[in-house]
Amino acid sequence: MLDVRFVRENQEAVAEAMKNRNASWDGERFAELDEARRAAIAEEESLQAERNTASKQIGAMMAAGQKVEAEAAKEQVRTINEQIAAAGAKRAKADDELRMMLLATPNMPADTTPVGKDENDNPEVRRWGTPRDFQAEGITMKPHWDLGPELGIIDFERAVKLAASRFILLGGAGARLERALINFMADTHTDRGYKEWWCPAMANAETLTGTGQLPKFEEDLFRTREGLYLIPTAEVQLTNIHSGEVLDASQLPLKYCAFTPCFREEAGSAGRDTRGLIRVHQFDKVEMVKYAKPEESYDDLESMVADAENILQLLGLPYRVISLCTGDIGFSAAKTYDLEVWLPSYNGYKEISSCSNCTDFQARRANIKYRDPENFKGTRYAHTLNGSGLAVGRTMAAVLENYQQADGSVKVPEVLVPYMGGMEVIKPE
Repeated sequence: MLDVRFVRENQEAVAEAMKNRNASWDGERFAELDEARRAAIAEEESLQAERNTASKQIGAMMAAGQKVEAEAAKEQVRTINEQIAAAGAKRAKADDELRMMLLATPNMPADTTPVGKDENDNPEVRRWGTPRDFQAEGITMKPHWDLGPELGIIDFERAVKLAASRFILLGGAGARLERALINFMADTHTDRGYKEWWCPAMANAETLTGTGQLPKFEEDLFRTREGLYLIPTAEVQLTNIHSGEVLDASQLPLKYCAFTPCFREEAGSAGRDTRGLIRVHQFDKVEMVKYAKPEESYDDLESMVADAENILQLLGLPYRVISLCTGDIGFSAAKTYDLEVWLPSYNGYKEISSCSNCTDFQARRANIKYRDPENFKGTRYAHTLNGSGLAVGRTMAAVLENYQQADGSVKVPEVLVPYMGGMEVIKPE
């Protein structure tokens, strides 16, 4: 959430930023609400001072035997109390409207975030690896949605029978490969200094508000009858572990990771990536989250991107890194890099990780601060970062397609062989 004072003092910059983000912003309404709130506060304080003066006079009048005057003063105090209550109601109303307005307003893009309208304006930063030329190898490339069923490791039809479309059922080596990828990713991140957590797969509304999913994106969430929500990413839980807390500067940066199932309604994505493992309602993901000092957070973002790249490099999967433009970055993000893995079935790159610096946007919503007495008095909001490390289903799709062989089998990437119990090739069952 943006700081009210910052918005008040930088209204032109905020309006320009929201325009660049293709986000609606009513600067006049903000100014009206902010002025109403400040006027109500000033009125409350003035009336409270008037009441204090009148209350002191009542005591003096009673001591002097001026009962009639004292009763009149008491009536005046009662009237003032009613006025204070009315002013307080006006302040509360303006506060609530202002808060809801800011809760629906996205983060300010970083100065280094490229300005653009949509994904077509995202500049490429770098590439790694060379995609296979299946034609040169004399191999007819098969998409993972065909490979999986032929190998007997993915069953899309029975998944629909068990649940609905956009759910998947893995069997045999497919289930083993899912576990292998999860464990490999978690082990690799913990080896690089991340503390692993095991989180609830459900979150309350306050937790989801802290990271920015609520109230704006409720339609993308699965909600239970009890009012809890299935989490769309472990970012929700990992970021809120320290909500309402004050950290010590010596602890920062904190580096956390977690595997969780993730659940998304995928509202508004009808017709997009309906085949295979790319866009489903339930998927597994290993998530990375950092709590950082403001002056270090963009360096921490670069290192987080390197941690996600490390997974892809160890798996030997070609990918590219792009910098998301202002019209494509997520709601809470100030700067985002996407990692896109090469998928032969698309003859192109497809997002597999998104790493973002959310600056103090989430920390302000979740009230996450830190103390650094050697450098400043009081407390400041921490910066929070998050990144996929990686989305497991999309990684499986990439492994199956990039490691397929002429006989229809799939070679297991070397780093996954120990996690697959020594299995080096996935053959048709």
